[in-house]
Amino acid sequence: MSRYWSSLVHRLTPYVPGEQPKLSRLVKLNTNENPYPPSPRVVAAIADELANAGESLRLYPDPNADRLKEAVAARYAEFGIQPQQVFVGNGSDEVLAHAFMALLKHDLPILFPDITYSFYPVYCGLYDIAYSTVPLAEDFAIHIEDYAIANGGIIFPNPNAPTGCLLPLASIERLLAAHAESMIVVDEAYVDFGGESAIALVNHHANLLVVHTLSKSRSLAGLRVGYAVGHYDLVEALNRVKNSFNSYPLDRLAIAGAVAAINDQEHFATTSQAVIRSREALRSSLLQLGFEVLPSAANFIFTRHPQYGAGQLAAALRERGIIVRHFKLPRIDQHLRITIGSDEQCQILVEALSEILQFVRSG
Repeated sequence: MSRYWSSLVHRLTPYVPGEQPKLSRLVKLNTNENPYPPSPRVVAAIADELANAGESLRLYPDPNADRLKEAVAARYAEFGIQPQQVFVGNGSDEVLAHAFMALLKHDLPILFPDITYSFYPVYCGLYDIAYSTVPLAEDFAIHIEDYAIANGGIIFPNPNAPTGCLLPLASIERLLAAHAESMIVVDEAYVDFGGESAIALVNHHANLLVVHTLSKSRSLAGLRVGYAVGHYDLVEALNRVKNSFNSYPLDRLAIAGAVAAINDQEHFATTSQAVIRSREALRSSLLQLGFEVLPSAANFIFTRHPQYGAGQLAAALRERGIIVRHFKLPRIDQHLRITIGSDEQCQILVEALSEILQFVRSG
């Protein structure tokens, strides 16, 4: 059937999402899902929406998701954010896709790190956007001085993925000032686990768009809600693309659940801090086992053992029903990315790694 494909489809190399295996008694530490359930308010809000399903579900949702935009703006009211500066979409991946088309498609190549979210080059292929990658430093940090070249825009996650390394807010501000004529997109999927959001800079830099997801720190990966915050003109560009693609990206249940999640700051703070504590405890345990672990500000860690191959360790863990992420890519093919699970899951992981290392040494 490929003879019916367009020439574009033949050229595409699609993004490969993290595995969602159907194994029983699985310790799933490969896709950075939150180990804690979402706020009880989310379940209640969705139930309330469903209680009136006969009326509400036969009607289209609000195409602008105004309630959600108002909730996001209220969350960042201290920075002077208005609802008109908020854009929402079906997960941050859709928000990013629209940003590539609306804000990053220019004559010059855009820039992003050589080790980063692997959807970025996919979007470039889909939208025919030229790009160049900028190598991370030896310690996997982003050095903003390395981006001092002509470009059509710059995008990077902060903390970076899959490394978990954080770029300080002051460095982002210097980058914005140095590239005032370029679009800067900061993808903050993991910022709530140890970073400071660049949303604080939005009203000082008209070239900044900050993208968030509710999949990670709000435990709503199954609901698919993301948003972006930026200058009014940037949001207008995103809306033009969105309304040329899908004018109703969020359904009624997603809007209701997302509003409830954003409004429950207490639950958000409690679960985020719990993940951070578990991350630091897991990091300490892995260091004791001889692993090298990068400092992380995300809900995962990036690690390697100097004596044992990452592929070997990942396979041995899988045999024990523990799934982690192994990227078979240059510079990081000996690293594992491990999602921070519950304390029980982390303990199971540490015990399994201890057994595996002991077996390999004795063998």
